[in-house]
Amino acid sequence: MNDVQGDLLEWVDTHCHVTDEEIPGGTDTALTAARAAGVKRIITIGTNATTSRLAIEVASQHSDVWATVGLHPHDAKLGLDGLRELLSEPRVVAIGECGLDYYYDYSDRKVQREMFAAQIALAHEHDLSLVIHSRNAWDDTFDLLDACGVPKTTIFHCFTGSPVEARKCLDRDAYLSFSGILSFKNAQDIRDAAQMCDIDKILVETDSPFLAPVPHRGKLNQPAYLVDVGACLAKVRNVAVSEIASQTTRNAFVAFPGIVA
Repeated sequence: MNDVQGDLLEWVDTHCHVTDEEIPGGTDTALTAARAAGVKRIITIGTNATTSRLAIEVASQHSDVWATVGLHPHDAKLGLDGLRELLSEPRVVAIGECGLDYYYDYSDRKVQREMFAAQIALAHEHDLSLVIHSRNAWDDTFDLLDACGVPKTTIFHCFTGSPVEARKCLDRDAYLSFSGILSFKNAQDIRDAAQMCDIDKILVETDSPFLAPVPHRGKLNQPAYLVDVGACLAKVRNVAVSEIASQTTRNAFVAFPGIVA
């Protein structure tokens, strides 16, 4: 297996938060570092009306950045006010991140389910990809998707399930996006899922500034570290890093039709 250095390859970070105040060096510095590392396209994520507007603003200023508009389950109690009018912005490529989080329960579970269902409907209405956050809520996540209809393109961001959940996602023709958690010592179930996942359904992300991969654990994360996520995924699947870079980039163009190849 012949690996190619990550900085010679092109990557797509399909999920990060470059507008977050904790991004190392600030937004522009993080974007510059990402480009130097070979991360040539970035999708920055909205989690409520404020962060969605910020994501669109950054995307409008950089030709290699796109935005999503969404309401995170933590913020479900805020409702969708201020979000719908953002969906017509030209740099918006997805709804989300949205979904269910029963680990923290920062919003009432009933409200989370209502807001998730509403955003699934928006993905259908606007023909946009759906980016899902699911933590400790697999059964309800799948039940709501099935009840509302799985959007044409659906992405399980920061996938943290086992091969069992991975198969249920794949049976719904969804993409699995792997983050730095893949490299964590106690993440064998996730590595097993990454190993069995169909290659044309795999994406990579940083979710920065969170979840820095090995060897950067303990630091704030940034899109430049996507190459380390990709290297870990290549090791898990026993293929060249170049294969992971090219395949996940191709997959990103299909999963998010609005980004430019």
